[in-house]
Amino acid sequence: MTQDPDFAADLSRYPSRPFLREQSIWAIWVYRFGRRILLRKDGLARSVLLKVYWLLFRLVETMTGISLPVEAQIGPGLRIYHFGNIFIHSQAVIGRNCTLRQGVTIGNRVEGGPTPVIEDDVDFGAYAQALGGIRIASGAKIGAMSVVLRDVPAGATAVGIPARVIR
Repeated sequence: MTQDPDFAADLSRYPSRPFLREQSIWAIWVYRFGRRILLRKDGLARSVLLKVYWLLFRLVETMTGISLPVEAQIGPGLRIYHFGNIFIHSQAVIGRNCTLRQGVTIGNRVEGGPTPVIEDDVDFGAYAQALGGIRIASGAKIGAMSVVLRDVPAGATAVGIPARVIR
């Protein structure tokens, strides 16, 4: 297998031997595998590999409760703690070194609507949601169970339903 620098960055945020300890790495590996396939030239090999990807995606999604669609743009260094009930919209953008915990949803508010842009080093608490065409700037922290419907500035902490920025 060719070296994938994005997956290497993901692995660097996990303890040793994560495939035996943390199921979330399975979902990240499948996502990165799918992204590598999309870089290949059209042809039989790409077509077969995409079918393998979709099978793996559905298996891992069902087993872990983590949905990281290949169309989403996810930067290197993704870390997922406590797998389960994590759903990322296929048009979402997530920056480098972001952290997700169980129950996180990043998606749109209405069908066909805009999706969030998450910048680098953003940390999501358990069951946090980021919905709609918002931007969560670098270094922000989203509190557990918060529902973010507005932009969050860099380095800020957002908590509550709907989330408000606290300083």
